[in-house]
Amino acid sequence: MSLSARLTQYALLMRLHRPIGIFLLLWPTLWGLWFASHGQPDVHVLTVFVLGVVLMRSAGCVINDYADRAFDPHVERTRTRPIAAGLVQPREALILFAALCLTAFALVLTLNRLTILLSFAGAFLAASYPFLKRFTHLPQFYLGAAFGWSIPMAFAAQTGDVPPLAWVVFAANVCWSVAYDTAYAMVDRDDDLRVGVKSTAILFGRYDRAMIALFHAGTLMWLALAGFIAGCGILYYSSLVTAVGFAAYQQMLMHDRGRDGSFQAFLNNNRFGAVVFAGLVLDYW
Repeated sequence: MSLSARLTQYALLMRLHRPIGIFLLLWPTLWGLWFASHGQPDVHVLTVFVLGVVLMRSAGCVINDYADRAFDPHVERTRTRPIAAGLVQPREALILFAALCLTAFALVLTLNRLTILLSFAGAFLAASYPFLKRFTHLPQFYLGAAFGWSIPMAFAAQTGDVPPLAWVVFAANVCWSVAYDTAYAMVDRDDDLRVGVKSTAILFGRYDRAMIALFHAGTLMWLALAGFIAGCGILYYSSLVTAVGFAAYQQMLMHDRGRDGSFQAFLNNNRFGAVVFAGLVLDYW
């Protein structure tokens, strides 16, 4: 395989052609930074976290495919992934994962001591998440912690502290992650049942849509509390009302629990996260 072809496979392994995961990690990171900085984040901190989002999401995809290398060939949506298709060897994936994590850590080293210490927990969450689906039906909760760990890190980097507000925003992200990743897991539910992979989509069963609605409601409740603590105004709360509309639209997309509709509902969460961030930016502005 030529160098350009190999690099293309690495890019596919990192899912750079599907940036939805980057956005789902980016929005809560930016929520945290904007709350922590009262709408005026330090430029260096903002740059480090945006680059870190891209690196760590890419690393998460690599370690996920490494962990699922025995399952992916048997799942319709994942059988063409580079490791499953034999185009990237597992050892190569581990080297790429390490390189991405080390690059992200080098960026974190430019921040304060508390942020550096918190980054170790974040790295553990990112590396261990893909293996949980073998043992529990609740990996989506763990994903919420892994994706949300950037929030206390953002507060630490911006303020040198992790106040209660950081954990309120963190709780919002855990609820949101359960909502959108359950919709994502509904796409693979039949295949997951066949190969023995666990998820909240399987756990919730026929109550899947109701539980997604419940966790979207929990997300909005925690975000409303965060806005109250931070003293946000009407523009921020208007964005939460708009997010309710996106959550309702997702329920329509999932009405028959089909693969395509569930996947489109998952993708729509990019708009959910973006509108909350837009409201936060406008409110502080």
